[in-house]
Amino acid sequence: MKKKPRKKLRLKKSEPVDFILFATILMLVVIGVVMVFSASAYTSANNSAIKDGMYYLKKQAMWAVLGISCMIFAMKTDYHVLKKYTKLMLVFTIILLCAVFAFPPVNGARRWIPLGFASIQPSEIAKYTVVLYLAASLDKKGEKIKSFLYGVMPYLMVAGFFAGMVLAEKNLSIAAVIMGVTIIVLFVGGARIPHLAGLLGVVIPAGVAGIALEPYRRARFLSFLDPWKDARGDGYQLIQSLFALGSGGILGEGWFQSRQKCFWIPEPHTDFIFAIVGEELGLIGCTVIILLFVVFIWRGMVTASRAKDKLGKLLATGITAVIALQAIINMAVVTGSMPVTGVPLPFISYGGSSLIFNLIAMGVLLNISRHKPPAQPENGNK
Repeated sequence: MKKKPRKKLRLKKSEPVDFILFATILMLVVIGVVMVFSASAYTSANNSAIKDGMYYLKKQAMWAVLGISCMIFAMKTDYHVLKKYTKLMLVFTIILLCAVFAFPPVNGARRWIPLGFASIQPSEIAKYTVVLYLAASLDKKGEKIKSFLYGVMPYLMVAGFFAGMVLAEKNLSIAAVIMGVTIIVLFVGGARIPHLAGLLGVVIPAGVAGIALEPYRRARFLSFLDPWKDARGDGYQLIQSLFALGSGGILGEGWFQSRQKCFWIPEPHTDFIFAIVGEELGLIGCTVIILLFVVFIWRGMVTASRAKDKLGKLLATGITAVIALQAIINMAVVTGSMPVTGVPLPFISYGGSSLIFNLIAMGVLLNISRHKPPAQPENGNK
């Protein structure tokens, strides 16, 4: 009796990374290093404690090289390995979030752990730890995600705990990013829309309460509505940002020609660096950066949709959402579209821990882009 030909399942080996995504990330990092130099040179050269116009350039370039090295390592490491370390990452992140309270506050906030040569911001780790936990757990949840009590509520509690820890450090913006990313990942993971709508009904009032109950946040919100009402106080930073963007026009004043960075905008190389981009490179420069983030989000979504499995799909979604939400919030703040809050512009703003952890996450995203789903079964007869 003649045997029937077996169907062969041809698996694709890992392929090259998404080149467009890889190139976009590198371009954002390079632009960031260049703009950190331009935005910080004047203030650092005239700072009596530094007296070196290239101080922040050297540090950001060093972090960029280290971050890209970590990205390449993560890019070559199978992302499935991360699943085994989920619990360890949760415990480690909680320890770091608690450790910040052992150090004196900086500008009224406890967000950093000083190490002498640098500082670690645990909230930068927390947002990706939550993404990893969500992806690893939802990968096993199955149809239980359709239940609010057993599917959505546990994730809300875990994400809410981390967001609450970050909020206790006086960092409402990153807490909001964590909750926003949680809702996005739950949606992609299969949660029911009515449940997520109910979740928004809890998260939004909680955010409003976080603003209303904290005097300095309430003052920032009111100043956002009319910054000129307190032009020398709470509205000062936003007004200076708008001056920078307005004076840049279409083509900009030219690289290194910003006036607002000369002690007008406080620490222009950090959260408000996009205003310096607008002043020096104009609307064209701002548009280029916005388009790069749009391309990044597009390729991140493509990576998620083409992921080999559910774990990769959810990880790619969460990582892309973190960068997207932070970029949107930062640009909205700088342009006066929402209240002033301390969210750095990913890859562009100065900051060692932010850049390194973002680039490690990019390595994971790029690794996911290398793993393609199995090809369709083919008949063994030729």
